[in-house]
Formats: sequence, structure tokens, C-alpha cells
Amino acid sequence: MRAMNFGKATALALTVVWAAGCSTTNTTDTDTMGGGATTAPTTTTQPVTDSSMSGTSMADVKNLATIFYFDFDQTQVKPEAAAALRGHAKYLVANPSASVVLEGHADERGTREYNMALGERRAQAIARVLTVNGVSSSQIELVSYGEEKPVVMGHNPSSWAQNRRVELKY
Repeated sequence: MRAMNFGKATALALTVVWAAGCSTTNTTDTDTMGGGATTAPTTTTQPVTDSSMSGTSMADVKNLATIFYFDFDQTQVKPEAAAALRGHAKYLVANPSASVVLEGHADERGTREYNMALGERRAQAIARVLTVNGVSSSQIELVSYGEEKPVVMGHNPSSWAQNRRVELKY
């Protein structure tokens, strides 16, 4: 009986250690998979100021970026995405019946399961920015495609950089 309890305790401890190891993130921007450091495409946005748009119509958000790129193995939203996300948040706050789908993606490196989780964490990062800017969480839907829907087919740093993204869709 004592051996069975020890076995259960050991299995539980290993599960906790495994889960803790899976939840850590790489805080460096270097490519640990080989091939050197990569840079992702930048999110091109037009500057948005509170006076430049009313924020109440879809036309107001039409010129804002809807694709946000991430560095390798990262979930941190880039500073250049802030203005566009504030514009989207302003629209969503002014239109409570509107909703948005955040589609998280990853490049082909890593396991399918890891990339699904990474896409989810990236979508959650964008959702946090929107909710901090006043958007109701009921207006936001998260979907992760992981590596399943690449925008660019290829096995090189340029292709990978374009596939590490979150797409915002109304």
C-alpha cells in the first residue's frame, strides 16, 4: 500500500514539474533552432491620435493594421502595434455589438501541440491589449491555428517571420 502511495506521489510530482517546464518562455530574441537570429516583418500602421478618428464606424478602422507579427518563440506585443490596437479598441468600445476574432499563428518549427499553444498565447496577448483599452472580453474570440495555416510556404527565416502572427478579423 505504501509503495502505491509513493508511486502516485511521484507521478503527481513529475506532472507538476513537466507542466512548469512547459509554461516557461524564452525571453531572448535569438533563434535557438539554428540559422541565426531572425527578424519579423514590422507591423505597418498609420499614426492614430484621438482627434484623427471618431472610432465609431468600420471606416475608421479600415486603414489600421489587422496583422500583428511576433518574434521567434515570443508572445510579447511589439510597440509598433500599439497605435493600431488602440484604434481597434476605440471602435469596439464605441460599438458594443461588434466582435472580433483573434487568430493566433506560429511558424513550422516546434511540435504541433507547442505551436497550437503558442498561437493561443499570442492571441491572448493581443486580447489583453484590447481589454486594457476598454474592450469587453465578451467581444473577443480567440482561435489558434498554430502552424496549420501559413501565409507563406517556405522553410527559411523570411517565411517563418511572416507566419508568426495574430490576425484580427471582424
